[in-house]
Amino acid sequence: MDGIIAVGYPIVMIARNIAANLKLLREGRGLSQHQAAKLAEIPRPTWASLESGSANPTVSVLAKVAGALQVPLEELIGPPRAEGRFFPAAEAETKRRGGAVIRRVIPESIQSLELDRMELAPGGRMGGVPHRPGTREYLFCESGTIELSASGESWTLKPGDVLVFRGDQRHGYANPGRTPAVGFSLILFGSG
Repeated sequence: MDGIIAVGYPIVMIARNIAANLKLLREGRGLSQHQAAKLAEIPRPTWASLESGSANPTVSVLAKVAGALQVPLEELIGPPRAEGRFFPAAEAETKRRGGAVIRRVIPESIQSLELDRMELAPGGRMGGVPHRPGTREYLFCESGTIELSASGESWTLKPGDVLVFRGDQRHGYANPGRTPAVGFSLILFGSG
């Protein structure tokens, strides 16, 4: 087991990951090694050693570097991420609910956040699912007319209108118009 840490990565692999991630993150922020080291409050030669993969940093040094780059520690030691990821429209998660077609706009899972595009057919209705306590929902009307009912109140949104409401209450969406209505729902889940 010598040279292997608990997560199952060989130490040399972690050093390579740190080197690649630091260089990508630093260059992506337009920083020189000197500037990045100064932000992290570590000597520039230490930063250079980290980027070359020859350093054996302490957790304290890694924490300073992660703080300076404003990333979680895991992002430094994990495999480097691709700079971009393409999601073809044909592979988008789409579902029908009532008189609406819902498409997930952000295909990756993001803790406590969801962004969906909804298209309501003329005369279409859809019941909203009450989310956990403390949830806020932001509804943006892109085209057509969307009526939202929540907590005994109702609002009519036209293109460009935004409504913020408690997403932890019963709510429903309707399109009273004769043309399709398109809206975007941003849900910020509460911690309850």
